[in-house]
Amino acid sequence: MATAKKAAKKSSKKAKKPAKKPAAKKSAKKAAPKKAAPKKKAKKSGAKRKPNAAFMKAMTPSAVLATVVGSMPLPRTEVTKKIWDYIKKNKLQDAINRRMINADEKLRQVFGGRSKVSMFEMTKLVSGHLK
Repeated sequence: MATAKKAAKKSSKKAKKPAKKPAAKKSAKKAAPKKAAPKKKAKKSGAKRKPNAAFMKAMTPSAVLATVVGSMPLPRTEVTKKIWDYIKKNKLQDAINRRMINADEKLRQVFGGRSKVSMFEMTKLVSGHLK
């Protein structure tokens, strides 16, 4: 009996609802078709970057820096590589914080008397010894 009452309520609710009005017609203007965006070219993964000419210019190290990297004119990139070779060979990189470099006597002169320098400061201090 309960289901009969529920069915009767549903049917009466449907009858009470007003009829929906048809949707108003939108204006007949058509939007202009959008132009497709130009396709971007994919980068070639095998292509090597061209090195910056300023980094490749040979520079003469000062007498202090020459004790570590040699006295021959070298590009900045090679100077940095030779300093890192010297640091790794003499185990001057800090064991706990690998970004810090513990300077020995030769490097302390290059670093302006500082015994500990971060690897980011190192390049700034070394650039002062290049002409």
